[in-house]
Amino acid sequence: MLQTQSTSGERIRGFFAWVGLLLMITSFAWLQLAPRNELSTALPQPKPEGPFALVIIDPGHGGQDSGAMCGGTLEKDLTFDVAQRLERLVQAQGLSVILTRHGDEYVSLADRVAIANRAHSCIFVSIHFNDTKKTAASGVETYYAARQETSAPMVASWLPFVQRAALELPNAESQSLADFVQQSLVGRTQAINRGTKTEQFYVLANVRHPAILVEGGFLTNKDDMNKLAVDTYREQIAAAIADGIAHYRDVVSHLQPVAPAPPPES
Repeated sequence: MLQTQSTSGERIRGFFAWVGLLLMITSFAWLQLAPRNELSTALPQPKPEGPFALVIIDPGHGGQDSGAMCGGTLEKDLTFDVAQRLERLVQAQGLSVILTRHGDEYVSLADRVAIANRAHSCIFVSIHFNDTKKTAASGVETYYAARQETSAPMVASWLPFVQRAALELPNAESQSLADFVQQSLVGRTQAINRGTKTEQFYVLANVRHPAILVEGGFLTNKDDMNKLAVDTYREQIAAAIADGIAHYRDVVSHLQPVAPAPPPES
């Protein structure tokens, strides 16, 4: 008799445990899907005409984070200079632009990602410059993340098998954007082609849109620094990135399905 009562008690406790778990999952999902107050201050969304209508330009570093340094030249100043040039060129293409920083200010990596993820129908371009102990290293390279954050993290967090499947998907959009920008950089600047590479940088892996990070040269290389000190060369870097964006947008536009024409009136 005692054994029977114990078995019944275990069944009841197990039942309530499952009910509690289901309630937790439901509550968590509701919190994720429910409208949030901070979204009321979300960025204005341009009406998309094509695959995207907005470019998020991310000038690396800023404020107390100077980035790489060479003499009196700071990476944060170079990235902001190129970002402003790129902003002007992208706007000339008819696209909207948002900068993740608007001067010499510190913006955390999480805040940069949040700016991008509040937007819709956009791409993300982060601008940086390299440094290394090998002073002979030179050239340009463009990074993309092999795996990026999905648009439904609450599902992946509760269902590990869904998370694994999402992470295994190839990041074709970011890779294509990186390829076009890298080709344009090499063509315009004639810099050494260091290729496109995958790296799980925070600002790439956590953005939910096509995202790339450009390394426009080495501050630790004398030849690269001499070129970067010239305004016209930095303009060429910005123009190359803008060209790559335009090429990517044109290709993606042609890949989008075309709506069928309405039937003729009888």
